[in-house]
Amino acid sequence: MDPHLLRTYVTVARLASFSEAARELGYTQSAVSQHIAALEQDLGAPLLTRRPVTPTAAGERLLEHAAPLLLRLDAARADVVRMAAAPERGLTLATAPTALGPRVLAALPRAGVTLRVLARDEIPAAVATGTADLGLVDGIAAPNDPLRLPDVAPLTTHGVAEEPVCVLLPDTHPLAGRSALRLGDLAAARWLDAPDAGVPLARLRAANGGGAFRPALRYDGTDVRVLTALAAAGHGLTLLPRSAASGVPGAVAVPLTEPRVVHRTELVYRGAPRGAAARLAGRLVERERERERLRE
Repeated sequence: MDPHLLRTYVTVARLASFSEAARELGYTQSAVSQHIAALEQDLGAPLLTRRPVTPTAAGERLLEHAAPLLLRLDAARADVVRMAAAPERGLTLATAPTALGPRVLAALPRAGVTLRVLARDEIPAAVATGTADLGLVDGIAAPNDPLRLPDVAPLTTHGVAEEPVCVLLPDTHPLAGRSALRLGDLAAARWLDAPDAGVPLARLRAANGGGAFRPALRYDGTDVRVLTALAAAGHGLTLLPRSAASGVPGAVAVPLTEPRVVHRTELVYRGAPRGAAARLAGRLVERERERERLRE
């Protein structure tokens, strides 16, 4: 299967238009049609209906395979380019907004770093395709348990930080005076749905073994300050690592004690990091090993 034809097909299916796909890819519309026809002939199945332009059942199945296939090709290209590149260059770090906790911030070099704050699901792909040298992903997990990451390419992960999680609520909330909270008692509360800035509600349901956790307001950004301001203003509760939840004006951070989970941050990279990336990775991993030794 020719990957150029596959990329054309994915673009046509995404845009639902041969002409729009031609403009995006820089081809003529005739060339796009020829690509689709060649791919259909190769696979022996129609992939698109033409009016309107929608995937057939076979086309839908191909789309399920296409994204990881194309991402693996991009990752392979990035690996080869990285090996041929000069070892010393600027470091690009893709990170989730709440992954930049105190331990990580203390390890960052003073210069030469570009931070890219991305949605959590985008970070492994950014590392795999070479648009970032290192990635920092985070989420809630049982203590010392690894996070579950999408299988986009052969990537290496290391835990680099763990800290308690807190429920952030307005200081006028009836539960603001509690010393601790249980997640199960909050399933019916008003929650902020902020999958890229806070803990996704689906993850709360999974940690609680079910429950409603209905969103009162959805926030699609990655700015944690906006999320904490929304919580302080009474638009809903949110779950955050202690370092992000503490000291928010007009809000109280109450520790979560049940279920027993922590906010975990993991370093993600491909191959063997070099130069500035290797030095930062070494500092982060060593700091976490030191934390584990002190805990024993």
